Amino acid sequence: MESSSAEKSFSFRPVRPRSNPYRVLFWILLILGVAWVLLSLERGEIHSPFAATPTPTRMPQSYILEAQTYFDAGKLDDPNSDLDAIGAYQRALAIDPTNAQAWAELARIQAYSSSFTSTDQQRLERLQEALVSIEKAVALAPDDSTVFAIYALVLDWNASSNLITPAQRDDYLVRAEAASTRAYLLDPENALALAFYAEVLLDQQKWDQALQYAQKAVEIAPDSVDTHRVYATVLEYLGAYRDSIQENIIAAELAPNLTFLYLRIGLGYRHLQSYEMALEYFARAVTINEQLGIRDPLPYIAIAKTYSQQGEFFIASRNAEKALLFDPSGANVYGQLGMIYVQARNYESALPALRCAVDGCTAAENQTLTELSDKYSLEDSLALQYYEQGIPFDIQPLALTNLDVAYYYVRYGSVLAYLHSPENRYCDHSLELMSTLRRTFPDDPILLENVEDNEVTCYSLMGLPIP
Repeated sequence: MESSSAEKSFSFRPVRPRSNPYRVLFWILLILGVAWVLLSLERGEIHSPFAATPTPTRMPQSYILEAQTYFDAGKLDDPNSDLDAIGAYQRALAIDPTNAQAWAELARIQAYSSSFTSTDQQRLERLQEALVSIEKAVALAPDDSTVFAIYALVLDWNASSNLITPAQRDDYLVRAEAASTRAYLLDPENALALAFYAEVLLDQQKWDQALQYAQKAVEIAPDSVDTHRVYATVLEYLGAYRDSIQENIIAAELAPNLTFLYLRIGLGYRHLQSYEMALEYFARAVTINEQLGIRDPLPYIAIAKTYSQQGEFFIASRNAEKALLFDPSGANVYGQLGMIYVQARNYESALPALRCAVDGCTAAENQTLTELSDKYSLEDSLALQYYEQGIPFDIQPLALTNLDVAYYYVRYGSVLAYLHSPENRYCDHSLELMSTLRRTFPDDPILLENVEDNEVTCYSLMGLPIP
């Protein structure tokens, strides 16, 4: 049986499927898309998800942990680096500026670090930075008890500045009381709220209430550095120096690298004239700073003053000189050194040091630093860094904002009187300084007695009648 040609047909070419216009359009678009991606990668307009980022990305929490580690190590603020607690918190907040707790902790550390500053101006500037930080925390967390507790702390410490007016001080204290009251109402068992409220009450001279709140804070949080520090402060104000020392010792055991606690302990022992114990705690602060690589002049000044009170002026001078090499641009250190030189009756050395503190001095006029650079090796001192970088040592005069500076004026005036001659006419300047002190502190009888002594000496040396 033959098959019909209609049933089956043969071809020597492969059979092609019919063309689909949608499929063709899909492939055209796909090709164009791939070409665009490749071109964009080449131009850097987009980045491969598998490519390594130029710098590793860190989470804010890792910086916060780093900051806490620096704080525990005692490295609150390193003036030569941002590798410290303040710097780490600032890096965390650069990534997440909405973290109220981080802003509050930054403010607390900024407030504490103000204790390491050398002048009233530096201290106020740091406290103002703390105020900016804590106000950001308050705006972000208006119902957080701890945030308001730290707000009270910062306001209270700002109120203690010598550079603000009485009206500003009253305003800070009113706001501090409001903040501490809110912190307490939000959480009556918050130890920080109680402790910082006690500090505010202390500055308002409400002694009994301050003691009550400070004691309760320690009972609630016996493992808190802050509660023991505040309790120690209250006890010191009440004259219970030995109890105050013990509270600061407990605080130092909880945070063994916070040098300002050792300074407070040493100052307590010095007040009790336990000089050996005072020197031991000041030396601990020096050792910790050396381990951390921090060039802090304050422990050396504390050691110098302690030896000076014992009449050991040579070793006192050596420590004050080392403090100056660590802070060669700080006028207050020149004042401290000058005071010790006066006590040692080294008036020739006291004159240029006190001149830089009271009048200020240029690099060319800075006889004190020139002599010290010849006397000591400047290795590992800030002065050496300045010399290498060609930074001049122009010293700005201290503002007459407190009695410490006032006594620099008195001692400077007495040195000018002692070294007066008809040729140099030092007494002219001494009398100018004494006149300034009379205008600035008219109600301080002890200071005015010293002022009068200098005036009488100069009038006698100049052959003038005493007014």
